[in-house]
Amino acid sequence: MAFSRYLIILTLIAGCLLPAGVQALWPIPTTLETGLTTLKISPAFYFDVEIEGAPSDLRDAVAQSQYYLENDKLGRLVVGRGANDTTAFATAMTLSKLTLSLASGSAVEPISSEAVKPLGTRSEEYALNIPADGSAATLTANSTLGLYRGLTTFNQLFYYYGGVTYTLLAPISIKDTPAYPFRGLGLDTSRHYYPVSDIQRTLDAMSWVKINTFHWHITDSQSFPLEVAQYPELAINGAYSPQEVYTASDVQYIVKYAAARGIDVMMEIDTPGHTAIMAAAYPEYVACFEASPWAFFSGEPPAGQLRFALPEVTNFTASLLTNIAKTLPSHYFSTGGDEINKNCYADDYPTQQQLKRTGMTLNGALGTFTQTTHGALISQGKTPVVWQEMALDWNITLSNETIVMVWISSADAAAVVEKGFRIIQAPSDYFYLSSGAGEWLGDNPTGSSGPFRTWSEAYTFDPLANLTEAQYELVLGGEQILWSEQSGPQNVDPIVWPRAASSAEIFWSGKQPTGAALNVTEALPRLHDVRYRMVQRGINAIPLQPQWCALQPDACDMYA
Repeated sequence: MAFSRYLIILTLIAGCLLPAGVQALWPIPTTLETGLTTLKISPAFYFDVEIEGAPSDLRDAVAQSQYYLENDKLGRLVVGRGANDTTAFATAMTLSKLTLSLASGSAVEPISSEAVKPLGTRSEEYALNIPADGSAATLTANSTLGLYRGLTTFNQLFYYYGGVTYTLLAPISIKDTPAYPFRGLGLDTSRHYYPVSDIQRTLDAMSWVKINTFHWHITDSQSFPLEVAQYPELAINGAYSPQEVYTASDVQYIVKYAAARGIDVMMEIDTPGHTAIMAAAYPEYVACFEASPWAFFSGEPPAGQLRFALPEVTNFTASLLTNIAKTLPSHYFSTGGDEINKNCYADDYPTQQQLKRTGMTLNGALGTFTQTTHGALISQGKTPVVWQEMALDWNITLSNETIVMVWISSADAAAVVEKGFRIIQAPSDYFYLSSGAGEWLGDNPTGSSGPFRTWSEAYTFDPLANLTEAQYELVLGGEQILWSEQSGPQNVDPIVWPRAASSAEIFWSGKQPTGAALNVTEALPRLHDVRYRMVQRGINAIPLQPQWCALQPDACDMYA
């Protein structure tokens, strides 16, 4: 048919037939066909929601897309920023509407409800078609969440010059579905406090690249900024100040804001390590509090860990976790479990007395603590999430449903899946956004926080490396993480963006539409585009190269 004759597969490789600088979509869709026809957005363009009883958050998402379409005003990343496109405007057809609909038989649920369903049951796929003749574009999906994902793609297709919003690629046909169900971003709000507005802005940027989980590491040894109704003294005594507390209403606001953008909030209360600050409210529950030298007793200052061998501490922790978890809609809750330091307990009198009285080993006591706290969460319908040490370094029994986060090294994933656990890939050798800032400890001028993890290094990560094909299904996805020893609201945008978009594409796309592997040469021009669009929308995303390079794709490659 005539339509197919001028469609081309968007190969997005050097020397492709597309106009330079228009390869903008991030993450790249599963299948993508484009043409070479210019299509303008009508001044009267509108979104036609053909869904009876469309939920309010879908209508809000449509209004948001309308706003971006009218206000992004992003010039194409070419020399002249689109000045050479004006001739094509004269004869271009005009697009007047995008029709949104759900597949026949699909349930009409809010985006917020779809976003917090269990992994593997969320429907995020969509189909987007934009004809070249000006007839209505269509966006269809099996859920409102899928429609939301499609709206983010639609907005990335258009540029602006001289009062005209347009694409050079019509007709466009996209069918898209995520490669992995979990695509996260982790943020530590204990080392430094982030105002709610900074978290909102981060959630917005996450949604633009289809990240669907906010891993909220909300407490640690340095501060406990979370208000817990049943244990108010934790925040009263553990926050940096009364102004640096996430109240119950703050948490609910963030959770709802995230869900409306297709994002689940997985909170983490790290236990039994990383809990020194709890001594400010419960000194009898914490061993080796502020012991010196701290490096002998903990991963970082101040020293202090829960006395998990004591029944009263186990019961307190189970109550604390469940009282927090039951206020959150997510099916997932992280109890941490990393960097537990045995030295902390070696000379701790209450711990040693309890071990002697019961005949338990420290490992056995940790097993009882974990089974009790996890059992309490499971009874609330939550799936426990832990760091890899719980599966690899301690001889304890974990529920088969437990999800394990791999962080120490990408090489550790194979050992975890060998035990049959589902994993989230967050390896520090690829995905730590905090690395490269230099040493943050005092009196150590030659120290290092490790090498800076560039977007391109992260982009080379293979989630399935060293695994057998039978084990692939145990990889749920992955995330990049910002630990906040040297980060706060002042620099969160440039530290995170656009680097965190690299893992967003790894775990949404998995490969290029042609079936070829992802590669940094093809991806760089598209990531430039993502970064410039983020800046247009108020994100202080760091440049990847001089602007001269961004406007001349491949000209700054090493061997160009």
